[in-house]
Amino acid sequence: MAPFSTTHQMSTLGNIRHGFFGRRGGVSTGIYDSLNLGLGSGDHAPAILTNRDRVREAIGATAIQSCYQVHGATCLQVTTAHDERAEADAMVTQTPGLALCILTADCVPVLFADADARIVGAAHAGWKGALAGICEATLAQMEALGGDRGRITASIGPAIQQGSYEVGPDLRDSVLAVADWSEGLFRPGRGDRLHFDLPGFVRALLLREGVGAIDNHGGDTCDETQAYFSNRRRHRQGEADYGRNGSLIMLAGD
Repeated sequence: MAPFSTTHQMSTLGNIRHGFFGRRGGVSTGIYDSLNLGLGSGDHAPAILTNRDRVREAIGATAIQSCYQVHGATCLQVTTAHDERAEADAMVTQTPGLALCILTADCVPVLFADADARIVGAAHAGWKGALAGICEATLAQMEALGGDRGRITASIGPAIQQGSYEVGPDLRDSVLAVADWSEGLFRPGRGDRLHFDLPGFVRALLLREGVGAIDNHGGDTCDETQAYFSNRRRHRQGEADYGRNGSLIMLAGD
């Protein structure tokens, strides 16, 4: 069974199961060693499917559903699992046993739960998607199903942390043009480089949206080589491709 970690407040919700899966516990080899969940990677398909089945069993789901992530602000309501991955960066569901799976390799995964309304959601928040409003879109979809953002617990998963996330002034300008309150999330780096606190930015967005409780897992996907896959690290190492970490959430059965 694949190992996974959780966050505290989300773990106290009795009818919710969630987990953050890194790179340990799978069957993939080489640069995908070992729990690569990315269907869009160049890994061998049978290995990916075996890894995804291990994750499904670990969280106790009847099925898992992921989407074709494009760094946008589309959130879909999902009722059943299907092979086709729709183009979106977030999903919500009220179907027990169906685990929503967000794939990341430095971007921020965010899991959402309204335990009273029995609604869960999952979002992929890179800086572009976060600016575009993917977290807000997920909250809106949950509210459309009867959720209440004041009851929602959000769990921010492992992602690239500020010390590892060096960006240029163009990215800072893009962020500040939309969120002028976020200047304090940039700190000076080398030359004109800056270090951006992307998980902190997502947390601030959630707070501004009135989310009831927020967990932050921590974990630096770029720096913790043995624990997580990282796109930025693979660029530094000159590797051709990279594996994907998985963040999953589901409603437990009745």
